[in-house]
Amino acid sequence: MSLYTRFTAHLDAVLDALEAEGILPAGLNRKPVTVEPPRDPSHGDMATNAAMVLAKPAGTNPRALAEAIVTKLQALEEVDSASIAGPGFINLTLTDATWRAELAAIQTDGDDYGRSDVGQGITVNIEYVSANPTGPMHMGHCRGAVVGDALATLLEYAGHKVIREYYINDAGGQVDVLARSAHLRYREALGETIAIPEGLYPGDYLVPVGQALAAEYGDRFVDAPEGDWLVTFRTFAVAKMMDMIRDDLALLGIHHDIFSSEAELQAAGKPEQAEAWLRAQDLVYDGVLEAPKGELPDDWEPVELPLFRSTKFGDDQDRPIKKSNGSWTYFGADMAYHYQKAQSADQLIDIWGADHAGTVKRIQAAVAALTEGKARFDVKLIQMVRLLRDGEPVKMSKRAGNFVTLADVVGEVGKDVVRFTMLTRKADAQMDFDFAKVVEASKDNPVFYVQYAHARISSLGRRTQEAGIALPAADLSLLGTAELGLVKLAAQFPRVVEGAAQMREPHRIAFYLNDLASAFHGWWNMGNDDPRARVILADDPAMTAARLSLAQGIGQIIRNGLALMGVVALTEMQ
Repeated sequence: MSLYTRFTAHLDAVLDALEAEGILPAGLNRKPVTVEPPRDPSHGDMATNAAMVLAKPAGTNPRALAEAIVTKLQALEEVDSASIAGPGFINLTLTDATWRAELAAIQTDGDDYGRSDVGQGITVNIEYVSANPTGPMHMGHCRGAVVGDALATLLEYAGHKVIREYYINDAGGQVDVLARSAHLRYREALGETIAIPEGLYPGDYLVPVGQALAAEYGDRFVDAPEGDWLVTFRTFAVAKMMDMIRDDLALLGIHHDIFSSEAELQAAGKPEQAEAWLRAQDLVYDGVLEAPKGELPDDWEPVELPLFRSTKFGDDQDRPIKKSNGSWTYFGADMAYHYQKAQSADQLIDIWGADHAGTVKRIQAAVAALTEGKARFDVKLIQMVRLLRDGEPVKMSKRAGNFVTLADVVGEVGKDVVRFTMLTRKADAQMDFDFAKVVEASKDNPVFYVQYAHARISSLGRRTQEAGIALPAADLSLLGTAELGLVKLAAQFPRVVEGAAQMREPHRIAFYLNDLASAFHGWWNMGNDDPRARVILADDPAMTAARLSLAQGIGQIIRNGLALMGVVALTEMQ
């Protein structure tokens, strides 16, 4: 149980006691009650709004209620002082012994310090990446891949069961284009000189696919009509592309639990099942879409289509689930896919590129309808990443044809740099990825700054041994105000984890680690001005042991946070 969870329980016990004494009526809604750090650290270590939010429904004065709460909180052994601020906010200052005990808890819990059960075992399906199977991963996919994977790890750490899913869009026209592109490379592999027409995929990554097709089928399909080879080549090429995508994702340490095929979804009749269920609820009807506003296109004509009543769930207009030729619209198939996902999960999260923003309302409407509003569904939109080298846009990749591959970037700067950098901004904010800056040894580069803090901490053990210092058991009572300030920041980690999980924002971990690293470096640098403030004091083994214990606790928090981001903590800087 984290320190803040424990104090929330303490406050609950105080409120229970006030109920028993008749000071508070029974059954008040306590959900708005918070226990958190005060905005101004000079006000203490923790603050609660309990009196402010409970006084009105209790029919009492906030300050009078605050006085009753403070009286009981002051009796706790862990509380040094409790005071009332303004109309009824309560500030608490904890004893130094409480913070020393929290440092010991960090070391005892180790990798589990910060782990939470706030998720209560709820199953969450996170669908992320889901790039079209038409080529290698590029940097446009990278950010969503990292955010989705870090979020999955974060939710597991916070007590959820997580399903990592990838949706293969293998039923649209783009995979037919892939098959035609592969056929061209197949002919090339058999000795023909080819020219790649506009509209086909030009990348060199299809050369080995053509060679594999040639080895498999010989010249059987060289002059055959498209109808004879399209499905075969499409299936073959999609499988090869998915192998390539899995390999690319593995470079980032990303592995999905489920790969769902749109083609298989349609073959299994899932869209028909979803439509039937919605028709039974009168949520799909046959109707005609309103004419486009303004001048009508020449080819527009009113056509009766099956329409989903998405306006009933806040969308701007009802949406067709089939085209005029009877095939499923992308939305119709996607609706069925979410119906399928919701059958094995309590909550759904989609990680989408920001270019899909216009379709969020309709799919949220569909999920609300198909789950009868029971499943929480979040769509996290990921903004673009602009690749730069020394401030200039990066040129395209020859291998990919028209984009920079994820493999190229990971190969140049490394997995951990890519992953950490992708989490240094909110997902819905645009990002510049400058190859020079992400590896810069500067405090302005959070990737370096956090790793450097951990490497410094890791060096202490070696340096203590080299100095020949025989360390006694750590006496944490030797730690002073500056050291306990670091402990207080480290003790925020469980709160940060829970907040990030509840808001589905893994970047909060990166922000917190940067703050913690900054505080650690500041403490470390105090030794530059005052030699007695250094961690290792050859003439004072007792103080060295206490400060080393503190540093190891900070190192543990950094490791735990980096693990949530999928980043390995460095023990030495290159």
